[in-house]
Formats: sequence, structure tokens, C-alpha cells
Amino acid sequence: MPKAGRLFLIALALLCCAILPAHAGITDAPGEKLEISLITYGPGDIYWERFGHDAIELRDSASGEEVDFNYGVFNFDEKNFFFNFARGQMHYLIDAEPTTDEQNFYAQAGRSVTQQRLALTPQQAAALRDFLLWNLRPENATYNYDYYIDNCTTRVRDALDRALGGVIKARLSKLPGGMTYRQQTVRLMSAQPWLMLILDLGLGPYADQSLNAWQESFLPEELQKNLRNVAVPDGHGGTQPLVQNETLLSPNRLDAPPAIPPDLRLPLGIAGLVFAALIVVTWRYARLAYALLSTLFLLAAGLVGLVMLMLWTLTTHHSAWANANLLLFNPLAFALLRAPWQARNNIGVSRLATSALLIQLIGLLIAVGLHLLPGVVQQNQPWILFALPCWLALAWSLRQTVRNR
Repeated sequence: MPKAGRLFLIALALLCCAILPAHAGITDAPGEKLEISLITYGPGDIYWERFGHDAIELRDSASGEEVDFNYGVFNFDEKNFFFNFARGQMHYLIDAEPTTDEQNFYAQAGRSVTQQRLALTPQQAAALRDFLLWNLRPENATYNYDYYIDNCTTRVRDALDRALGGVIKARLSKLPGGMTYRQQTVRLMSAQPWLMLILDLGLGPYADQSLNAWQESFLPEELQKNLRNVAVPDGHGGTQPLVQNETLLSPNRLDAPPAIPPDLRLPLGIAGLVFAALIVVTWRYARLAYALLSTLFLLAAGLVGLVMLMLWTLTTHHSAWANANLLLFNPLAFALLRAPWQARNNIGVSRLATSALLIQLIGLLIAVGLHLLPGVVQQNQPWILFALPCWLALAWSLRQTVRNR
């Protein structure tokens, strides 16, 4: 190529460099080039995926770079991870990944992927980007996770609200929520019945408080739905929807959770009646089976009560504090472990066992009485319906033994 031609190409290249944006991606893109989206991932099949997930997507329209920021990362290799988890000291992290990689992962797992493009001003978009990058620094990345008030979705919600000057909280706090923490938990965990029952048994009155839409936005799909009700200034004295457009990027291919939580009162009530009937029948006709069944119930009641008591007194799992199910199942049951075997041999129960049983029956009466009062907080009727016939059948059998002496 002639020298004059080479000089022309060099000059043309320098001119292009001068007029092209002087940035390589989202980290230094001007606010007017940043596009902000909420990405919502539907529930998965594994129990820790049942609540769904979400992320904030930042896209630089000049370079085309797209990055998802999400707050749902934890490390099994962290020192004392499981001990901290049991104490309620769960350490989660913010993470950033290329959008394509992250969204492909969820799409391949059969989980829905939905994008909501949000109407942020250039200043708000830049402020959100700067906050997320600051949050991504190692010294700022970790936070203490809470199932309901500080999780991967509330962090996304709060970051968006911060960038928008509090518009989201101001609007959603005025709207009623649809369900309580307990109802949402039972609904989403219903595909794993045993885990659903364990969680419902372990939740205290905190889980039954009435929620507004801001609080119920602890769930990804609730935040997605509730943002449709938020309006922001349009820059011309009016307002516009925060959600500019919504696109289903990948459909759900898994079994969707039910729209409403299952009513546990009937199944647990029937289970309690069946177990009580077995205690009565075996006491009459199969004393060894009676002793084994009664011991199984007492061991379970004592262990469950011990765990609930520990959750209340030794951990920061505040959703499990002051659990009224301690009136139904508690460590006093351990004092009764010898009683069924004494009854099997027509030996009267000890004074300790009699006192423990009396206290337990008083606890049952208190639990039932609480639901006759207005304004009852904890909704534990299913467990009352299960425990009441079981304890009455056990008390009847032990009383019969005393009479037959």
C-alpha cells in the first residue's frame, strides 16, 4: 500500500477513536447509556429454589455489555457454615455475572426468566451502577441473610428503591399484601410436604403478621408483580410506569406452585384422630404396640419442643421466637417416657409423670383458649387439631391404668 494510503487509514482510525465513546462497558458508561432491568427467575424443583430468585441487569447500550447483579450467593466452605446457619448467622454475598451465562443457567433448568425494563433517569441509573459496584467490593459484599426481611430479593428491592429516591417503598407500603409469611412459605414449599410441615410447625407468631406489598416483596415474583403498580416522574411534570416493558425470556417448564396455600387443618386433624384411635385400640388389645406408639409420640413431642425452645432462646431466627406450639409439644414429654411402659404392666405412673401430664393438659387448654380470644396472632390451628386428640388419648389411657390398680 502506498505511504499516502497508510497515512490516510491511520488518520481515519484516530478520528474513529476520537468520536467513539471512551468507555469499555458498564463500569464507566454514562448514565444515559445504561439500561436497567429487573430479572426474575421462577421457582425451581430443589427446596432451596422454591422461593425463586432475581437480579438487577445493567446493560451498556454503546458496548452491548450486560451484567447481572444478584444477592443470592453463599459459600459452603465458609468456616463454621452449618453452625452459623443453625444459629441464624447466615452470610450471603452479592455477585456479578455476564447476563447470558446466568440467564442460560436458569433457562436450562426449566425455570422461567422474565425481564422488566425500568424507567430510571440517567442520574438514577448511574447512581445504581455506582452503588452496585461499591457493594461488590470484597469489604462490602457480605451481609447477614434473613429469610423474610433481608434476602436476595429484598436487597434487590432496596437497591432499586434507593436509586429511585424511595418511590417504591412509598407506593408499596400503602398497598395491602395478599398473604402472610407463613402462607407464602407453606404455599411455595407444598411440593415437599414433610419440609412444609416442619417449617409450619417451627414458625412463630412473627410469620402471621399482616403484610403490605412492600413487605411481601421479599419474594421475587411478588416484587415483579408489585413493581407494575409503581409510577415515577416522566420529566415533563407527569408520571410514567416504572416498568416500561416486560418480556418473558424463557417460559417455565416445571410444576408451578399453587396460587393459594394448602389448608392443613383437615389433614392434620384427621392424622391426630387416627393416631389417638390407635393409642386407644392398642391400649385395649395390644399393650406392647401401645407402649411403642406412645413412646414414639412422647419422644417426638419432647424433641420438637426442645428444638423450638432452642430456636427461641439460642438463635437469631426471630421468625421462630415465642412459638405457641410449645404449648403443644415441649420437653416435659420426656418426663412421661416411662409411663406407657408402666401402663402396659398396670403399674401406676409416678407423681412426676402425673404432674407433667397435668401441666401439658393445661398448656393444651391455653392453646385452645388463645384462639377463642379476639386478635389471636399465631395461626397454629392445624397443630392444635393434631395434638389435642393425641394428648387426650394418652391421658385417658394413663388414667385407666390408675383406675385398674
